[in-house]
Amino acid sequence: MDANGPQRIVCLTAETTEIAFELGRGERVVGVSGYAVRPPEARKKPRVAAFSTAHVQRILALEPDLVLGFSDLQADIARDLIRAGVNVLITNQRTIEQTYGAMLMIAGVLRAEAQGAAIVSAMRGELEAIERASHALRQRPRVYFEEWDAPMISGIAWVGEIIELCGGADIFPELRAGSSAAQRFVTAADVIERDPEVIIASWCGKKARLERIAARPGWEAISAVRRGRVHEVKAPDILQPGPSLVHGARQIAKILGAAG
Repeated sequence: MDANGPQRIVCLTAETTEIAFELGRGERVVGVSGYAVRPPEARKKPRVAAFSTAHVQRILALEPDLVLGFSDLQADIARDLIRAGVNVLITNQRTIEQTYGAMLMIAGVLRAEAQGAAIVSAMRGELEAIERASHALRQRPRVYFEEWDAPMISGIAWVGEIIELCGGADIFPELRAGSSAAQRFVTAADVIERDPEVIIASWCGKKARLERIAARPGWEAISAVRRGRVHEVKAPDILQPGPSLVHGARQIAKILGAAG
């Protein structure tokens, strides 16, 4: 690898794509995830991966000296690339603090430590400002965050943390530490029982159908449905643990401010 860090980088996910560009290494990125949306210029790069799948031969043809990814769900992709002799770095963050750590780790590998520290500092500062502002809420509304609809999956750890710093109360706090989606499965009856005052949906890879959520049998009794407090936050703004989390936090803070 070059003394100035990797010169040909493939990013298997949207968050690693965004991190690489934020660090000023966008010109070195030669392949990206098909889900990459930030920055816009990243979408001009060759698309070589979805999330749990990737075009390994296409990646190898790009001759990367580093492949970046996120999540244990990419373990098989990483295995195939490693066996082909490629350097691979997969982070597996689940919390906000782990997200900061992953960003700093990537910054170190890309020889962009100062840029990484600045990005993390700015992100931390904005989230802390949102948390301070949430103290003005009269109450902490109960929030159900739905990451997927069939099966129903509640929010991962960083989502629950963002809900809380925005002034809400995650109705499934005991589930969010689950590292796998299966550990966060919930039922319609579970949600009805906990009676959220706000529902936020973010279905990864597809548009959330809020009218379908509100029309689920028995959900007319849920406070959020009765009061029209069913919202969507786009997946790229809240389900990609990197700099974009601030976009999701701003939206959730606005939603909960109106609810509270």
